[in-house]
Amino acid sequence: MGHNHHHDSSSKNIGTAFFLNLFFTIIEFIGGFYTNSLAITSDAIHDLGDSISLGMAWYFQKISKKKPTQTYSYGFKRFSLLGAIINSVILLIGSVFIISEAIPRIIKPEASDAKGMMWFAILGIIVNGVAVLKLKGGTSINERVVSLHMLEDVLGWVAVLIASIVMQFWNVPILDPILSILIALFILYNVFKNGKESIRIILQGAPMEISVDDIKSKILQNNVIKSIHDCHLWSMDGEYNVFTAHLIIEESLKNEEKIRLKREVRKILHDDFHLEHITLELELLNEDCSYIDCV
Repeated sequence: MGHNHHHDSSSKNIGTAFFLNLFFTIIEFIGGFYTNSLAITSDAIHDLGDSISLGMAWYFQKISKKKPTQTYSYGFKRFSLLGAIINSVILLIGSVFIISEAIPRIIKPEASDAKGMMWFAILGIIVNGVAVLKLKGGTSINERVVSLHMLEDVLGWVAVLIASIVMQFWNVPILDPILSILIALFILYNVFKNGKESIRIILQGAPMEISVDDIKSKILQNNVIKSIHDCHLWSMDGEYNVFTAHLIIEESLKNEEKIRLKREVRKILHDDFHLEHITLELELLNEDCSYIDCV
């Protein structure tokens, strides 16, 4: 019951943050047009990407507990990558558009409504701040990641607020396109960083934070295991990690000892390396597995 309660709470919190962010994104596009501010428009595109991320996070939070099917035998965790890819494409196109619009404004600056920018910045800090507080202390990975994303938005709006105050006292309209380019570059940095990670997961690369050599060294501390080969480590979605291996043992081991050995190794892999799906095959010293590519 407690687990279901936390799961329902996570979905509700992310859903609240999603609707807050989507509502404010619409307001931002209107505000960016009204104030003639590229900084606000660029942040609106950023928030549109955030809304898609939140929507995907909300959706996948709901289906993450669905049981595997015959079609999707590992479950539905990898579907979250689809959301990441869609989000990255939208942010990439939006950022390129903002930079292409900002460069002519740097050459020939246009006046922006600094006071209007200030009020939108204050509203942005409030709305995104509420979302951060709503997700603060969340029990799920989704909540913590989304909370950090919202916190980045709050800091972005603080920058817009400072720029708008400066422009009310000094005539520096170039500040707006410069700020919009900085926001767009920040978005592009995160797009490429997340895209690189998504590609690594899709190509079944080993998680960067886990070393196969460290896993082997830890397992071989058990004297019963003589060697290890055919190790494979990959991630379903960046969080749910999968590991398979062949463990070479002596023929003298009894069935009860083999069962105990597997249980001990699984516990080590789960507790020390946070591996979720573990498949271990026990082989005898003289056993030949050359019918497959055992490395």
